[in-house]
Amino acid sequence: MSLVCLVNNPIDYPVSDTTSILKDRTILLGVTGSIAAFKAADITSRLSEAGADVFPIMTAGACSFIQPLTLQTLSRNPVASDIWKEGESWQPGHIDLADRADLLLVAPASAHCIAQFANGLAPDLLTSIHLATAAPVMIAPAMNGKMLTHSATRANIATLRERGCHFIEPQSGMLACGYEGDGKLAAVETIVDSVINFFQKT
Repeated sequence: MSLVCLVNNPIDYPVSDTTSILKDRTILLGVTGSIAAFKAADITSRLSEAGADVFPIMTAGACSFIQPLTLQTLSRNPVASDIWKEGESWQPGHIDLADRADLLLVAPASAHCIAQFANGLAPDLLTSIHLATAAPVMIAPAMNGKMLTHSATRANIATLRERGCHFIEPQSGMLACGYEGDGKLAAVETIVDSVINFFQKT
């Protein structure tokens, strides 16, 4: 199955150009329960180095694969993961983050997360932010190939595309489950270039 891919090949932008493009951009990085969650550290680091203000949003599953402290250190921002622990402000934390976002990037996005997005469910912080934000949404799927090509997942992706969500096509290769095929998270360079390319066009 072919998803919409914003960038086919990584682009080597000069550092000054990427910093200019992403400077003062607030990017919410959603990280879900996938073995590829560890790559969120590199994504966070590269987007931050390029000038973006990155706020990691982790699901409970993501926290099982990578420690929040890692993303907090790399982003220099607090990691949000629990909708019931949103601080002491009068405004709910997920609404504040949703309002500040210039982009909601979910990488990796599990089949579970994509299904929740498509069906308008909001059981946790990330899905609540998805419903509350007016910012563009960019999704980088990562899952078993059979899950990716299942009719339910395909329908969910189609629904989100119709609503204007942007998808970064997963790679084909050896998956953590032992199968070989589609479903591997896109390369970090491709994800970062997709973000840069998106803002360059806006």
